[in-house]
Amino acid sequence: MIEIQYIFELFGTVVFAISGALAADERQKHDWFGITCFAFITAIGGGTLRDLFLNSYPLVWIADMNVIYAVFAGIFLAGIFYRYFSKLRTTLMLFDTLGIALFTIVGLEKAQSLGANDFISVMMGMFTAVMGGVLRDILINKTPTIFVEEIYATACIAGGIIYLVLDSFGVDRNVNFIVSGAMIAIIRIITVKFNLSLPKFYK
Repeated sequence: MIEIQYIFELFGTVVFAISGALAADERQKHDWFGITCFAFITAIGGGTLRDLFLNSYPLVWIADMNVIYAVFAGIFLAGIFYRYFSKLRTTLMLFDTLGIALFTIVGLEKAQSLGANDFISVMMGMFTAVMGGVLRDILINKTPTIFVEEIYATACIAGGIIYLVLDSFGVDRNVNFIVSGAMIAIIRIITVKFNLSLPKFYK
């Protein structure tokens, strides 16, 4: 039986690829090759950095071709439904939110499986979720979301902590995965809807 974690990892790859394609095209019109590059960077960038930091080889997208197929599926869907997606103001945010919710827990569990402690596991979960978007934003000359007012990486950290707390109480792994990922999405959506942010740093 395919584990729910693996299904969510592939689904997260699809939605991050869609997010990357839409974000790149929103900033500046690109051809299919350019969009493909941005989609790949967004979808696998965070996981690649995580694996490099944890000294985990082969890299996840090299070891599993399904990850590559998932990226192409996201690009295909972004192209087919582009007009529909582009009319929805919140579409990019929603795809990005789904991506970070899924990838945070995937990255956390990957770090745990390699023997990382709880702190490092949460950080690796956050890195998996946000660093692909950071690389994408830098390449399209946009200030990465985690460096501005929106609560983004903080939502990933909160979701990772929730996962560890529930796990300590013996909550079923699949249930924990869904609940923790849902909490990340809820935190992100609420903070965007009500324009909430962390306190500013003043000199």
